[in-house]
Amino acid sequence: MTHSSNKYILMVIAATLLSACVTKKYERPTTLSTDKLFRDQAAADSTNLANMPWQSVFKDAKLSALIQKGLDQNLNLKNAIENIVQARASLRQSKLAYYPNLNLDANVTRTKQSEAGLNFPAGININTLTTTYKLGLSTSWEADIWGKLSSTKRAALATYLATDAAKQAVQTQLIADIANNYFLLLSYDKSLEITQQTLEARVKNVETIKALKEGAIVTGAAVVQSEANRYAAEVLIPDIKQSIRETENALNILLGQAPGPIERGVLGEQQTPDNLAIGLPSQLLQNRPDVRQAEFNFRVAFENTNLARTYFYPSLTLTASGGFSNLELKNFFDNSIFYSIIGGLTQPLFNQGLNKARLTTAQSQQLQALNSFQQSLLIAGQEVSNAMYSYQMAVEKEDSREKQIESLVKAVDFTQQLLEYSSATNYTDVLTSEQNLLSAQLNGINDNLQKLQALVDLYRALGGGWK
Repeated sequence: MTHSSNKYILMVIAATLLSACVTKKYERPTTLSTDKLFRDQAAADSTNLANMPWQSVFKDAKLSALIQKGLDQNLNLKNAIENIVQARASLRQSKLAYYPNLNLDANVTRTKQSEAGLNFPAGININTLTTTYKLGLSTSWEADIWGKLSSTKRAALATYLATDAAKQAVQTQLIADIANNYFLLLSYDKSLEITQQTLEARVKNVETIKALKEGAIVTGAAVVQSEANRYAAEVLIPDIKQSIRETENALNILLGQAPGPIERGVLGEQQTPDNLAIGLPSQLLQNRPDVRQAEFNFRVAFENTNLARTYFYPSLTLTASGGFSNLELKNFFDNSIFYSIIGGLTQPLFNQGLNKARLTTAQSQQLQALNSFQQSLLIAGQEVSNAMYSYQMAVEKEDSREKQIESLVKAVDFTQQLLEYSSATNYTDVLTSEQNLLSAQLNGINDNLQKLQALVDLYRALGGGWK
């Protein structure tokens, strides 16, 4: 190994050591805490619903087709992908800063000078009109002594990764929005079906009450009450149809297409995974895209602080240029070579106030980014806890709601029979039992919807859907 090679290696080592003294290596902050993020939920192992592909979580084939179409066509997701393209370009640009730039300069300069302005003695013939032809290359390179270029590159990389995480966050939210609107649409379908069945039964009930009035079993008040009861059911239908139409339109926006009907399944056929494992709170750091984005944003702020520190130290720049220059084009390459090599060391003297302000600002922004990182973890834990509890409460209501509906069906049958064969009851009892039955049936649909949407929210809150 030559002496010059040893000298070069020593210079590289020295530059690396100097850089390490000025800039710091990134490490995840130890102040972050993931303990007790899941309220009242003791996670036994790392088995996690978020690691399941969305096709396994949502088993309805028609829902899966809608989700896939949304992933292919959603405009917000397309914009998020374009953000990644822009961040990737910035990252490539930051990497090129390590290499010297190279410029080609080709020009022709025609100059006319004043004889009087040259102040030569009389009798000397001077050519005051000249044409200079020049062709040359110039290059400059800044040595990364203090880590300025390295910090810039790492900040660009963190920005790129944050943009990628943001795209993943858009994707998980998109899947959740499509699934939630799909289940909402199925619940409206079921509500419309039950309300229409109730209306048919009440129309028949009006005829029955009219017949009973003719038999002097009930009064005219019962007839008008039955008619009002019929219209009470009928007036619900337009609102449900409007909700169906608006939900279909909302789904079409998510799918990136014009309004139209949505092909869908049935609420009663929807399945949920057998095991809703939430894993460990610390897994949110890897699974939640928005948490990962917050950490990458913190890394950007961290590297910007490193960059601000480097401005207090001198920068070393090497500049070289060379080429051909001649007054005659025909003899352009004859004895016309020129070159120069310049090494410059620039040390700021009178802008220390600016450098201090830059560093103070960067440190403050780094602290803000750390706070945002911690906040994203707290929000993630809250969302997991809320979704899991909502699912548990929906399951807890299932058995009681089923028994309530069974009892109300019997109550409607009994009061109608008593009305026909006994004077111990009146139509108000029938009216009350019918209204309670419809309300319980609609609430049962909402319970089912709560369970399905809680599953969707839990899957998104854990960070599922982007892997």
